[in-house]
Amino acid sequence: MMQELSQHYGHIFDAELLNEIDACAVLKEVPEGGKLMEIGDYIKSMPLLISGVVKILREDDNGDELLLYFLENGDTCAMTLNCCMTQTQSEIRAIAETDTKLVMIPIQKMEEWMAKYQRWRNFVLESYNNRLNELLETLDSIAFLNMDQRLLKYLKDKARVTNSTTINNTHQEIAYELHTSRVVVSRLLKKLENMHKIKLNRNHIQILDLKYGIKF
Repeated sequence: MMQELSQHYGHIFDAELLNEIDACAVLKEVPEGGKLMEIGDYIKSMPLLISGVVKILREDDNGDELLLYFLENGDTCAMTLNCCMTQTQSEIRAIAETDTKLVMIPIQKMEEWMAKYQRWRNFVLESYNNRLNELLETLDSIAFLNMDQRLLKYLKDKARVTNSTTINNTHQEIAYELHTSRVVVSRLLKKLENMHKIKLNRNHIQILDLKYGIKF
């Protein structure tokens, strides 16, 4: 585990902190589609992402989901940090977008390291700031973008975080994550296909060209 920690976090943490993480943390692997965290769970450990992508979802009173942001290599989840520090129940759902490997740190170490290591403290505060900016971006997209623009942003973000031009989601799954209907998503995807920007296949979408802005 130390080799992977050094590779992904060696530029952030000093050697002493890396040794402490290696001594107390547990390496966890979650397959694509696996659930890392459920709404209502009490969090026992904080994740550091080694590889893969995790999507963070929020659920409304009707059980409909909204995609908040993605976690990538070198990230941690601010909402998990908050639940750890306050010992409250999770208000988000975390699902592995791809096969994912994480280092799980016991929550009792978090507060100890906040006082002991400046680099850990900086990492936690920067993580809060990054996730807040992503939440504000999600809020802005809901408030100010049309659904066609939100869909385009969603496809670009998916391609970026997975480093793939293939989006392995059904129209219904995309609709859930964008908090809209499958009919709307299917109509807009078909329009993109007619513009030769994507190719629709059964249960996946092939991105052909989304480099430039699209006018619907």
